[in-house]
Amino acid sequence: MVGRRNKPHVIVVPYPSQGHINPLLQFAKRLVSKGVKATIATTKYTVKSIHSPNISIEAISDGFDEGGFSQAQKADVFLKSFQENGSRTLSQLVKNYKNSTHPISCIVYDAFLPWALDVAKKHGIYGAAFFTNSATVCAVFAHIHYRTFSLPVKIEENEPLLLPGLPCLYPLDVPGFIREPESYPAYLAMKMNQFSNLENADWIFDNSFQELEGEIARRVSKFWPAKLIGPMVPSSYLDGRIEGDKGYGASLWKPLSEECLKWLMTKPSQSVIYISFGSMVSLTPKQMEEMAYALLGVNMNFLWVVRETEKCKLPKGFIESTKGKGLIVSWCNQLETLANQAIGCFVTHCGWNSTLEGMSLGVPMVAMPQWSDQMTDAKFIDEIWKIGVRLKLDEFGVIRREELLFCLKEVMEGERSYEIWRNARKLRDLAKKAISEGGSSDKAINNFVHSLNLAC
Repeated sequence: MVGRRNKPHVIVVPYPSQGHINPLLQFAKRLVSKGVKATIATTKYTVKSIHSPNISIEAISDGFDEGGFSQAQKADVFLKSFQENGSRTLSQLVKNYKNSTHPISCIVYDAFLPWALDVAKKHGIYGAAFFTNSATVCAVFAHIHYRTFSLPVKIEENEPLLLPGLPCLYPLDVPGFIREPESYPAYLAMKMNQFSNLENADWIFDNSFQELEGEIARRVSKFWPAKLIGPMVPSSYLDGRIEGDKGYGASLWKPLSEECLKWLMTKPSQSVIYISFGSMVSLTPKQMEEMAYALLGVNMNFLWVVRETEKCKLPKGFIESTKGKGLIVSWCNQLETLANQAIGCFVTHCGWNSTLEGMSLGVPMVAMPQWSDQMTDAKFIDEIWKIGVRLKLDEFGVIRREELLFCLKEVMEGERSYEIWRNARKLRDLAKKAISEGGSSDKAINNFVHSLNLAC
């Protein structure tokens, strides 16, 4: 491969959204801590949002340099442009480093961007795919790609989808667009394209860990031989081996953290319900209303993250009537919040990053999935790992206030609360063990670094 001039140099290429940048940036930090030079190559629109010591940041183009995805407006238009412009500018970046003291050894790319692997192979360097979903979700899509079953998936309520190594998956446990492929064609195509040239990858990584999903990964390893290297959560919340690593180092939004932390300091231990649905989810006005009235009815403190654009959906007078007991903010530092001893449970949309964060900090969850892989994550939170409960929809697809009240009480003080807390603590300890020195994920990362060192 590349002749040795210095330590290995890895370019890490994330898909340009917060939920993808964070775990890949965290992986880059892990590599740096093990003596690898790491460079993040991200779009011109997001390049200024990433700040991390000891990691270089380089810009590549998605063709929409002023506004990114929002400028493109359509997923298929954005992805086509990113492939054309990203391939060209990433290739140029590899060339720029070729005769430097740090030529590129490997491109670690977000699996949503398979064209980055083609760039690696064109330049005769290693390519490693990084999957940002759970191993379970990746296994489902791998089965689709290798035609274990075909789309659309016809799952009856009493006849679940049965796949090797996976629990029974019922209609509400799988992404809706594998039952109705026409509902999100661009997103489905992006999911499936992850596997388009995967056989050419030198490594496949997934943001999970052996103790959590090792058996599932093993059962699908014949056609998806992934190494589990997670959880990719800042080191301060896990093993503490990366000095000062308290945050991801990337934010596409301005932080408003102090208000949250000061308010939490006034609350008793494990007394606060933390509610956040990520940066992308938008609840219907009816669902916002039901959530608000459930919080009015429950005798518990709550911290609810509601984006400015969503506040108009809250019932009139709600914010004023819950002062003291509740705090509504447009953003807060989720990791710091989850780590705060006042937090008693986490009401989440079950995005994989949020799921791993809650799990890594041992916080019980109330699962309120909205779409895609969140449905599968919610099943595992409730039924498999038993670290929370899943809210049930009514016949109109709404979670009613009575259901919310029941589940909040169940996790905070109900019959299952002790078991849920115990399981959450157990998984927290296993997550920490996996990424600590000698743990399963740490060993997998070490093996990767060792291979790079041998090749230099």
